[in-house]
Amino acid sequence: MKIEKVNKSEAFKPLVNKVAKSAIETIDLEQFYPKDSLHEFDLKDYLFRGMILREKDFRESVKEHDWAQYQNGILLVFNSADAIIPMWAYMLIGNAAADYVKSTYHGTKEDYLADYYRQFVANMDLEPFKDGMIILKGCGKKPIPPTAYMELTRLLKPLVKSIMFGEACSTVPIFKRPTLH
Repeated sequence: MKIEKVNKSEAFKPLVNKVAKSAIETIDLEQFYPKDSLHEFDLKDYLFRGMILREKDFRESVKEHDWAQYQNGILLVFNSADAIIPMWAYMLIGNAAADYVKSTYHGTKEDYLADYYRQFVANMDLEPFKDGMIILKGCGKKPIPPTAYMELTRLLKPLVKSIMFGEACSTVPIFKRPTLH
C-alpha cells in the first residue's frame, strides 16, 4: 500500500457553503401560513338521523353550543353529510359565533387554505424575484395546498430564470427560461 503525502494547506481548507453563496432565492410558503387558529364545525353532527336539519332542535343546539372555544379564531363551517342545509342554518351559526370569532368561512380547512393562499399569492410582490433562480420550498410541517404552488409557479414563470421545488440540497427542476444565443 502506497501512502501519499498530503499538503496540509489542501487538507484543511475551510468548507464553503456554495448554496448559501449562490444567487438562488427560496420562497417558503409555510412562513405565511395563517396565524389564527382554524376551527372546523361540521353540520352533520346536528342532523336528525344524519339527513334532516330540524329547525327547533338545531336552534336549541346552536343556543347551547360553547362558542367561546373558538375565541379569536376562524370558524370553518361545512357539512360532510349528503344532506341539503338551508341557508338560514349557516346564518344562525354565523350569528351565534359572531361575538367570539375573528371570521367565519363556509368550507373545510382544505377549502379555506386554498382560498387563503390563492389570495395571498395574488397579492405578493414578485418584482424582487425578477430574473432570479427560485426554489419553492416544500416538504414542510404544515399543509400548504397544491394550488398555492401552482399559482405561484404561474405568476413567477414570466419573471424568473428558473423555478425549482424542494430544498436547496435536493431540488426538482420545474421551469428554466431558454437562453437566447
